[in-house]
Amino acid sequence: MAHHAQLGFQDAASPVMEELIHFHDHALMILFLISTLVLYIIVAMVTTKLTNKYILDSQEIEVIWTIIPAIILIMVALPSLRILYLMDEVNNPHITIKAMGHQWYWSYEYTDYENLEFDSYMVPTQDLLPGQFRLLEVDHRMVVPVETPVRVLVSAADVLHSWTVPALGVKMDAIPGRLNQTAFITSRPGVFYGQCSEICGANHSFMPIVVEAVPLEHFENWSSLMLEDA
Repeated sequence: MAHHAQLGFQDAASPVMEELIHFHDHALMILFLISTLVLYIIVAMVTTKLTNKYILDSQEIEVIWTIIPAIILIMVALPSLRILYLMDEVNNPHITIKAMGHQWYWSYEYTDYENLEFDSYMVPTQDLLPGQFRLLEVDHRMVVPVETPVRVLVSAADVLHSWTVPALGVKMDAIPGRLNQTAFITSRPGVFYGQCSEICGANHSFMPIVVEAVPLEHFENWSSLMLEDA
């Protein structure tokens, strides 16, 4: 999860997030090289005493500064398009969960089970247990099995919300009257935190999201207990 004075992304917990981090590093290196080249050219033009009367009308230079930027754009666009298609893929999900945004909490429904649904509210600061995070902990976590394709159907009951978990590389808008979908696979067990990422009213910052990835056996035990309590 995020920590104090963090400069980079959170540790990836899904294959898509790993691809996003790699693409970020790829694009950042290209931007660094471009910035260095431009800075060098500016410094060279300001400091040099040599002049070239043909510099403003050179066919060769015009060809170079047209072709090279086009190649650079292709180097950025192709990996980006690949990741966009990867993020939209929903291939044979083993579990489907419906996440509904409300002012100001989330409700979850496991559509593959009967009567497995619950509301997820933020735990107030005065009720936090040792080791729990302020403004991030909830009373009911969304539990998923690790290394299992999960589809999340996202909608809202009142205003616009956004279901976002950075470590999983997931961000999907929750729009009233519309059902959006996204998918992810958790690559390791853990607890991953997110927050509503669409301004939705006075308590927008008080509706966190917590996804807990557990081994399949633990998930089956958890679902059985939830069904017994329903």
